[in-house]
Amino acid sequence: MTTPEQSRPAVRIRYCTLCNWLLRANWMSAELLSTFGVELGAVTLVPDTGGIFTVEVDGRSVWDR
Repeated sequence: MTTPEQSRPAVRIRYCTLCNWLLRANWMSAELLSTFGVELGAVTLVPDTGGIFTVEVDGRSVWDR
């Protein structure tokens, strides 16, 4: 049986902590949640290094800075 959360897209935002992109990642997650609200299953922030800032939806890259 599929729950409603499993059928909605999950967004994952990976950001570089050394580049201080936490605020950008947080802003983007807030915009996604306020715009799409209950249409999203999850928005996850993932700290990383190496200048990375990517957005994935259900494991598929949709944006890469």
